[in-house]
Amino acid sequence: MEVISISLYRSNLCTKWHLLLCLHHSFVCVHTFRGPHWCEYCANFMWGLIAQGVKCADCGLNVHKQCSKVVPNDCQPDLRHVKKVYSCDLTTLVKAHNTKRPMVVDMCIQEIEARGLQSEGLYRISGFSELIEDVKLAFDRDGEKADISSSAYEDINIITGALKLYFRELPIPLITYDAYPRFIETAKITDPEKRLESLHEALKLLPPAHCETLRYLMAHLKRVTQYEKENLMSSENLGIVFGPTLMRAPELDAMTALNDIRYQRLVVETLITNEDVLF
Repeated sequence: MEVISISLYRSNLCTKWHLLLCLHHSFVCVHTFRGPHWCEYCANFMWGLIAQGVKCADCGLNVHKQCSKVVPNDCQPDLRHVKKVYSCDLTTLVKAHNTKRPMVVDMCIQEIEARGLQSEGLYRISGFSELIEDVKLAFDRDGEKADISSSAYEDINIITGALKLYFRELPIPLITYDAYPRFIETAKITDPEKRLESLHEALKLLPPAHCETLRYLMAHLKRVTQYEKENLMSSENLGIVFGPTLMRAPELDAMTALNDIRYQRLVVETLITNEDVLF
């Protein structure tokens, strides 16, 4: 690719977009408040002894049920209310911890790069599911204080399994449902140059926290491929592993979802190979 083409993509992609992402409040269910309460939106009293209003599960905002429908999308998640790491919305987790990326992603990747890059079948070989579940519980319970060192989990496949599980359990995939169709269409483009241009545009559809996490993960996977002679994991092999992990089809029939698997692989493979150009 010519230098002038490469410069087209080098636009600090994940940091130039919205500096503040408007995040929806999570009003899961009707809440019963103890003692007198006033709506934090309309400032009127919440009448009744039970089920007086709703409470945001992420920031703790208390409002009338009817007011919840018109509250601005200005949720600022608070660690006092965000009780878990896994299965938590990625942007919510990042805002609650005031980080660029989920700490579980940083910690797992740092551990893998410290002692696992030459491990044969890295990310392809599965660790014991019980121990992977232990790592998940440790992150949910202890957050950044979770111990995932070799003294706690000698098998690096436990850590890779925990990282893959984190992405699989995201309520909104890393490559979001909204952006999914665009990424799949991009993978169908046969011309390499045009595919990169389309992929660059598709990345702009991702929320900032999703894009930054994807960038960090792809840079890591690129480093994994640099040890291909030892770990036998090429960008194609990693695409096979991470395609369905990072992308989930939004309500597609079984046959269409099956056909999409090859395009999911190609999307991840292209992102890894061109990581230094696309992000």
